[in-house]
Amino acid sequence: MNIKVLGPGCRNCITLEQRTREALSTLGQDATITKITDVAEIVGYGVMRTPALVVDEQVVVAGEIPTVRKLATLLNDGAAG
Repeated sequence: MNIKVLGPGCRNCITLEQRTREALSTLGQDATITKITDVAEIVGYGVMRTPALVVDEQVVVAGEIPTVRKLATLLNDGAAG
C-alpha cells in the first residue's frame, strides 16, 4: 500500500500522518508513506484543501483530520479493494 500525505507540512498535516501511522499499526499493516508538499502536485490530485490523504493514488481524505478509527476503516477498505 502506498500512502501520500498532501499538505504544506503544517500541524494538521503532521497530525494526519501520525494518525495514519497509528491506524496502520492497529491494523497490523505496512505501507510506504510519502509527504507531498509541492502545491502543483497537490492540485494535480484535485485537492483544494489540505491536509489530504491519498491511498494507492486515490484521494480518500481532503480538508479534514479523521480519527484513527475512521482512518483504520478507510485503510482497511482500501486494502480489501
